[in-house]
Amino acid sequence: MIQTAVTIAIICLALSMLALVYRIIKGPTLPDRIVALDAVGVNIVGIVALICIKVDTTAYVEFILLFGILAFIGTVAFSKYLEKGVIIDHDRDR
Repeated sequence: MIQTAVTIAIICLALSMLALVYRIIKGPTLPDRIVALDAVGVNIVGIVALICIKVDTTAYVEFILLFGILAFIGTVAFSKYLEKGVIIDHDRDR
């Protein structure tokens, strides 16, 4: 029963990824594209976690953590770039 539920969840996340890729390509604004890109990262983490459950291993847990951190940092960097036009602010001490 768990294997069937995991398979259905993987299929749902894959369909969600297709919709998000469409939003990344055709998004009306740049913030919409950034949110869709962040959601793709979350879906990738979810798919890998479900694959770990399906094959009964913990081999990819490090990948899940690393990819989650990188996706978060990328989203923060894109958001800061949209807000201020720069990612690293060198004038904060002046």
